[in-house]
Amino acid sequence: MDRRVMINSDRRLLELANLIQKAMEAAVLLHLYPRAKIHVEVYILSDDGGRLSAAINAVTCALTDAGIGLKDMVCSCSAGLVSGLGNQMSSTTAVVPLVDLNKIELQAYSGDDVVYLPCAIMPQRGTIVLAQCESRLNIDTYELVLSAAVEGCNAIFEIMQYRVRENSAQLLAARSGNLRVTLRQPVGQDEDEDLGTLTSSLSTTL
Repeated sequence: MDRRVMINSDRRLLELANLIQKAMEAAVLLHLYPRAKIHVEVYILSDDGGRLSAAINAVTCALTDAGIGLKDMVCSCSAGLVSGLGNQMSSTTAVVPLVDLNKIELQAYSGDDVVYLPCAIMPQRGTIVLAQCESRLNIDTYELVLSAAVEGCNAIFEIMQYRVRENSAQLLAARSGNLRVTLRQPVGQDEDEDLGTLTSSLSTTL
C-alpha cells in the first residue's frame, strides 16, 4: 500500500488489493491449508508506474520464500499500445506496443489513443490469471497488446525463477553446512587494515 494514503479509504488501492488476491488465489494450493488464512501485506515505497505488476511479482516471491504451495509462479507485466510515434518526415502515425510502461510514458502518450493492459500469467501452465484493460479494443488490437504483455511476463519469469533457485541453493547450502561468507575490503580502505575472510562455522564454498 502507499504509505501516504489509507487503503481502507482509497478505492484504487482496494481494487489493486482485490486484483492481487484474485491472481494469487488462482495459483495457491488452497486445499493444503484448510481453516487457515494467508495474510500478505504489500508496501509500495516508490511508484514509477506498474505498481500492480510489481506487487504481484513481489507477492509471488514472498509466498515462494515462505514455502506456500503454488501451482505455478504468477508473473505479471504490463503492456500498452500508443500512437503518435510516427516519423517526422512522414505523415503516417505508427502504433507501437510497449512493455512495462512507466508513469512518464503513460503521461507522454495519454489520451484516447493510449491502451494500457496489466497482465499476470502462470507461465509454465500457459494460463492467464489476470488481464485488465479499460479501453475499447477490437480483437486484433487486444491480441497484439496481450501477446506483448505475455512476452514480458515470460521474460520476468526467467529472472524470478533464477533468483528463486539461487536463493534455494544458498538456503540448502546453509542447512547442510556448506556456506562461506566473504567480507571484501571497502573502497578506500587502508591496505594494512585487511578485513580478511570471515568464514563462519559453515565451512566450504558453494
